[in-house]
Amino acid sequence: MSVQPVLVNGEWRTSDAIGEFETINPTTKTALPETYPVSSAAEAEAAILAGHEAAVALRTISPDQIARFLETYADAIEARSDALIDLAYAETALPKSPRLRNVELPRTTDQLRQAAAAARERSWCLATIDTARNIRSMYGPLGGPVVVFGPNNFPFAFGSASGGDFAAAIAAGNPVIAKANTGHPGTTRLFAEAAFEAIQATGMPKALVQLLYRVKPDVGYRLVSHPLVGATGFTGSRSAGLRLKEAADKAGKPIYLEMSSINPIFVLPGALEERPDAVAAELYASCSLGVGQFCTKPGFVVLLHNEKSEAFFDKVKEHFQNPPGVLLGKGGVWTIAEAVKKLQAAGAQLITGGREVEGTSYRYANTLLRVSGDDFLKRPNELQIEAFGVVSLVVFAQDVAQMCEIAASLEGNLTGCLYSHTGGDDDALYDQVAPILRAKVGRLLNDKMPTGVAVSPAMNHGGPYPATGHPGFTAVGVPASLLRFGALHCYDAVRHHRLPPELQDKNPTGTMWRWIDGGWTQKDIE
Repeated sequence: MSVQPVLVNGEWRTSDAIGEFETINPTTKTALPETYPVSSAAEAEAAILAGHEAAVALRTISPDQIARFLETYADAIEARSDALIDLAYAETALPKSPRLRNVELPRTTDQLRQAAAAARERSWCLATIDTARNIRSMYGPLGGPVVVFGPNNFPFAFGSASGGDFAAAIAAGNPVIAKANTGHPGTTRLFAEAAFEAIQATGMPKALVQLLYRVKPDVGYRLVSHPLVGATGFTGSRSAGLRLKEAADKAGKPIYLEMSSINPIFVLPGALEERPDAVAAELYASCSLGVGQFCTKPGFVVLLHNEKSEAFFDKVKEHFQNPPGVLLGKGGVWTIAEAVKKLQAAGAQLITGGREVEGTSYRYANTLLRVSGDDFLKRPNELQIEAFGVVSLVVFAQDVAQMCEIAASLEGNLTGCLYSHTGGDDDALYDQVAPILRAKVGRLLNDKMPTGVAVSPAMNHGGPYPATGHPGFTAVGVPASLLRFGALHCYDAVRHHRLPPELQDKNPTGTMWRWIDGGWTQKDIE
């Protein structure tokens, strides 16, 4: 088997590996031909030093050149689409079509181009000018590389060398050190090859994008806490994220985490009176999308206990008895099994599923559990476990007051949804539950399952802890996503010709929005 090279300081080089690993095809449970290195502390240090040099070089690179890199990179991805899709399918079992080809790949190139537009237009910098005091400020680069840890479930759109964190960091003027997810290292390598091609084509600093495949935990902690690192973006498990956060916090380094979320769905009585079959079908479709391996999967459903809700639950159970899909890998089977075991130990009743499906692929039976509102409120923390698969827990509240109490006991989530009667029959109940739920989630939905995350400027893909490490930021949605990787630069009485173009009297683009003397404007300062 061939050991793949790492990309460090503009060179595809043989790694000084302290170990190796291989990837397993989840559909066949067989090893793929390539192996990948586990990078040493010295190799990570070399990447950080090169990234710092690239950050210094970027100070003289124009926003237009950064935008051209992102656009050229998007073109290069599209030119490699077949190879990317084939390898991603082999590494993750995600369907080639429509998932990879028709959904995730165009989403990836679209967000790169949106980031390019934001980098060129400049309004994301939030330039603020006080002419009376001659104080001016704006967001600019961090001054060091951004380390991106990508997740296993979105090899394109959230990938460490291609996804939203990557696009935002580059658009904000920072180099990226991509730490590939070990579930799809080959796919990440193909992206890094395309990025390096775009670097060369657009004359960007050679270490603008670097790639490491795997590091030991102590090296990971060093990556996020290094004095020369600007910030870190992480998407993954709560346990890994919190360990990295501890290391980054001790060093005073920003780290933006997307961790765990159960995405509660409150189905109000009027919705069950009006359209129970449709809601049951939507719930299952959302739960099973991507074999339940979405951070926005609805894993927690709250109903008022009555005959209608019991009949609805039976409909949901029928859907959950469908055959399961192929998981991303062996680890998925184990983590789902552990989560289901913990839910049962906390008092949840297993209704269907709850077992690994034997065969040539990694599968776990679709799993539905239930618990009374009384029992949930006895152990709310233990019953809010994210199970990363087609698993959902239904909680039956005994009355409206208990439904509100359940909402109040929730941890922070990415999303929360209320299904209600279209004619307004549930409005009084909605008005009681929604304000409580609003404080618990980053994105509140009505009559719509949460799995879709549109790449829209208005999107919030974030939320209170433990969904993320900070409720004030989003991982999706340009230009807001760029602010995570910006530093606020203030200029006090600096001579006009020494100011960055964004803060000079003349609007540098003609379209950039700036906050000047108390109002947003695109005008020049007279």
